[in-house]
Amino acid sequence: MARNIDMTALRSFVAVADSGGVTRAAGFLNLTQSAVSMQLKRLEESLGIQLLDRTARTIALTPAGDQLLTYARRMLRLNDEVFTRLTSKGFEGEIVLGVPHDIVYPAIPQVLRQFTSNHPRMKIQLVSSYTTELKESFKRGECDIIVTTEKNCGDGGQILKRLPLVWVGTIGGNAWKSRPLQLAFEQNCIFRKAAQDALDDVDISWDMKVVSDSSRTVEATIAADLAVTTALEGAQMPYLEPINHGGALPDLLEMNVNMYVADYAQGPVAEELAALVRQGYS
Repeated sequence: MARNIDMTALRSFVAVADSGGVTRAAGFLNLTQSAVSMQLKRLEESLGIQLLDRTARTIALTPAGDQLLTYARRMLRLNDEVFTRLTSKGFEGEIVLGVPHDIVYPAIPQVLRQFTSNHPRMKIQLVSSYTTELKESFKRGECDIIVTTEKNCGDGGQILKRLPLVWVGTIGGNAWKSRPLQLAFEQNCIFRKAAQDALDDVDISWDMKVVSDSSRTVEATIAADLAVTTALEGAQMPYLEPINHGGALPDLLEMNVNMYVADYAQGPVAEELAALVRQGYS
């Protein structure tokens, strides 16, 4: 007798794997956390295998889960292609989304995936730059929607979330213990002055180990445990972690994650993309 996999449960499984947690996946899927959890449980029971390792601090895939994920992506792609080709009239055109590179993860890849799935004929272009440059591009009409990190929110903007800056280093690193404290920032990063001012306020000496226009250079320096930096809570790269310094480093200010939608971009497609971005950072 043929057995069928529940595609809804499979979509929830992929969303959890992509977003790293049930809560964030539920937001993207417009479901409750309990509904997503039940779908995952039902999928595991139907296959007779454990897909998620729930013993770690964060949800991780078991080896069986890793294997299923490959098949699941292919099945969902084919499922969505069938519906798109046979039923969807879709939209045509292009929309430009600007996001600072340091808050692209983990929200934006899922936003792009969901939007493209809903509108395969619509081209979405991601622009990653500094907040100041994104706002200038927005004023020139080069971006339809931008996400920014700012102390406040400008005219026409919407606050998506307010998050604290945290000190970030390599996993298990010790660079934060050195004095003077070695810092690594991009040249135009607005977080740099906030970090320096906070250190000055508590008389902690510091040196700039790296000031670069390349985010990869900064990330490599920190990953090598040669310096530390700051990031919005939860937005650091996977191979970096918030530093558990026990008060040895000063607290940092909070920043807004804001969104701006151009007046000319108002419409069902732009509104849907804005809603996905809002969910991603909520």
